[in-house]
Amino acid sequence: MSADDRPRRARGNVRAWLRERVPGLPREPAMMPNGASFAHVFGWVLVMLLVVEAATGAALAAFYSPSTTSAWASVAYVQDKMPMGWLVRGLHYHGASALVIVAGAHLVQTALWGAYRKPREVVWWIGVVLLVLVLGFAVTGYVLRWDQAGYWANRVEVGIAAGTPLVGGTIKELAIGGNEWGNLTLTRFYALHVIVLPGIVLVAVAAHVWLACKHGATALKPGKPAPRSAQSLRDVLAMAAVFAVLLAYVVQHHGADLAAPADPSAAFDARPLWYFRWLFELRQRTGSFERFAALIAPAIAAGYLLALPLLDRHKARGLWLGTLVTMVTMIGALTMSSFVRDQGDDELAKREEQAAQGASRARALAREYGVPATGPRDLAAGLPMYRARALFAQRCKGCHDATSNDRKGPVIAAGHGNRDWLRAFLRAPSGPDFWGKSKLGKSDDAMKSVELPARELDDLVELLYAQSGALDADTAKRDRGKAIFSQACTDCHSIDEGVAGASAPGLGDLGSRDWYTSFIGNPKSAVHMGAERSEMPRFDKDLSIVDRDALAEYLVWLRTATPKDVATLGDL
Repeated sequence: MSADDRPRRARGNVRAWLRERVPGLPREPAMMPNGASFAHVFGWVLVMLLVVEAATGAALAAFYSPSTTSAWASVAYVQDKMPMGWLVRGLHYHGASALVIVAGAHLVQTALWGAYRKPREVVWWIGVVLLVLVLGFAVTGYVLRWDQAGYWANRVEVGIAAGTPLVGGTIKELAIGGNEWGNLTLTRFYALHVIVLPGIVLVAVAAHVWLACKHGATALKPGKPAPRSAQSLRDVLAMAAVFAVLLAYVVQHHGADLAAPADPSAAFDARPLWYFRWLFELRQRTGSFERFAALIAPAIAAGYLLALPLLDRHKARGLWLGTLVTMVTMIGALTMSSFVRDQGDDELAKREEQAAQGASRARALAREYGVPATGPRDLAAGLPMYRARALFAQRCKGCHDATSNDRKGPVIAAGHGNRDWLRAFLRAPSGPDFWGKSKLGKSDDAMKSVELPARELDDLVELLYAQSGALDADTAKRDRGKAIFSQACTDCHSIDEGVAGASAPGLGDLGSRDWYTSFIGNPKSAVHMGAERSEMPRFDKDLSIVDRDALAEYLVWLRTATPKDVATLGDL
């Protein structure tokens, strides 16, 4: 036996084994009556793609968690952290698009070849049902990401279905499982995607393949008979080519996209998957009749496909095929129009860019710090000093940020309280970066510039810097600074811990964590600014000691931080 005959004999043995156990299984013909052709490869390419979807889907299901607090996190983990997870997810996601493309090509080829005519009507009808089921996989799978794109697309889709007369309310209730989208929504769509639809598709595919084998292939025109092995070779080549293209596309795009976590309170420009774009565009063009168009157009398309075997009676075949071609052309034109419309919208492009930046940031946070147990919407809570920075943004930024139009106090930023900051303050305490924008800086008794030789000024700065407890303080310079302080500053200030100055704040422990906690709690106390001089409100009633201490920790950190360090923390 030659090497070329071995695969054919192996396939024959398998089919013989199956025929003994599956009554009625049709025999594979030894010859193709009208010759081998690449026009007949679509069916087996679709089977291959379904196997890819099943295998990758099973792998993804092992890591997926269908709840609003963990769904996005599990998908982000697969995409960004699991070894080769991006490849598995990309094959599954883009494989669905390949299924739609090949199924559409198969439908058109079958129609052109007239393979829906008697006695193949049931084969055609099952094929149309399979196409609808493939689209159903897309609808039920897209929302499982629980990102902004999937969430808002699902709201639009369910909203359309809810407009169905009589049963719309029931459909919506069954789909979302409550008054709003949540855990029950995810679990229901997950069950549909991984249990219900696969079960129906498995039965439909088996019936479709069985009947197609029973009736045999239909040729556009009679041809020269060819061995079945010639067709098998074409099937294998087509499957290999389609899988190679799919794999290359997945590698080029490094898996599949993932938007920011779903947020019902954040606006998002919902767009459906590309194979529903024609319907989206039709809705945009029909204005007040958009819901009607969204319901009727798919029904007309599906109804026509199902009725085609009954309508085509040979004599008027050109009419019915022309109608089919027109319908496919209109769907293609509407799809292209939708993408062109979006490309011409500059405002949409800006919003999409912002959304993309938000998605990138969310995924970066998930990679670096993980997703909190409370869900991905709290991703920022895992950032270093998140609570303190959030409090600073809410309570302090308006008066202390360099970019604030309402600033009233010193600028607080990277380097606040370090040697350079203290030196600049002593030279110009009423300068624009310090008390210049406050009532204190404009008053007659405002602190004047400290006029000292450079060395003595450095020693005084070292004394004030050492009050914070900084470990890198120079003790010799600090001790010299004490002598200078006693000569130049004790008329107004005190350097003793917890002791107020004669007419100005006490400077004991200045810049330490305890000092900041006390100052934030009550800056109007005598040891700090005093009730008459301070414009800053006290926060000991509004903020807990834990929150005040967190802010103090952040301010201490700023003393040694650089602008790059602050930028590395990222925006809240």
